[in-house]
Amino acid sequence: MKIGIKGINRVSATATVALTAGAVIAGSAFASTAQAATLPVPTIAAKGGYVMNNGTASSLYSKAADTRRATGSTTKIMTAKVVLAQTNLNLDSKVTIQKAYSDYIVAKGASSARLIVGDKVTVRQLLYGLMLPSGCDAAYALADKFGTGTTRAARVTSFIGKMNASAKSLGLTNTHFDSFDGISNGSNYSTPRDLTKIASSAMKNSTFRTVVKTKSTTQKVTTSSGGYRYMSWTNTNKLLGSYTGAIGVKTGSGAIAGYCLVFAATRDGKTVIGTVLASTSETTRTADATKLMNYGFSK
Repeated sequence: MKIGIKGINRVSATATVALTAGAVIAGSAFASTAQAATLPVPTIAAKGGYVMNNGTASSLYSKAADTRRATGSTTKIMTAKVVLAQTNLNLDSKVTIQKAYSDYIVAKGASSARLIVGDKVTVRQLLYGLMLPSGCDAAYALADKFGTGTTRAARVTSFIGKMNASAKSLGLTNTHFDSFDGISNGSNYSTPRDLTKIASSAMKNSTFRTVVKTKSTTQKVTTSSGGYRYMSWTNTNKLLGSYTGAIGVKTGSGAIAGYCLVFAATRDGKTVIGTVLASTSETTRTADATKLMNYGFSK
């Protein structure tokens, strides 16, 4: 009997130890899971920021998300969106590069796709020149091509009008464009929330998605003499290739705008998309966006 009792006691003790150990392991796993699922609300250098779940449009983070600010070249998201919304758009139609486009970037000290006067460049190629090196010459060419009017000035004004009409159609009340590229004449502004919505809408277009996720490209264009040359462009968005799942979208900067970035990434079937405006440097805007995407994915 004693042997039996001792045996029972040993079994009970073993079971108790096993149960206790199991509880500790389970508790640790639960704690680990809880930690992995929840990140603290990040602190960013940018004056404004916003992140949303692109699938549900639910807000994940907000900092001065509805405060109007200069947007720099993130404006070009709308430029591309308007082009891609054109009826019967032929992406392979060619646009002859005018001296006015070259003169413009020189006069403004603007970012350039280094387009050569007289070259014939397709609309698709202009979109790469617009979104990767942030070419203001490419933006001008597209506005001239897709605006309406008998003069270049009229066509540009018409195109900017289409940009504002597109913003209005999205229900945006804190966005206004006065330029095709973000070089403002005094009233070119948006907000982190509005820019995120513009980008989300633009990302529904497959051509837009393909362009903005491209790290670099080399394009063959036709010269004025009928020959050809190769144009090479590298994306200014440093998140591509450095942040797992990054799929876009567009950088921007300026004396008034500071450093801006509209960003998007997909992980495990979830896409987060957002904007930071008026960050303090190129490095900081990338760091801000990284923090916000990490936070967004943890929500």
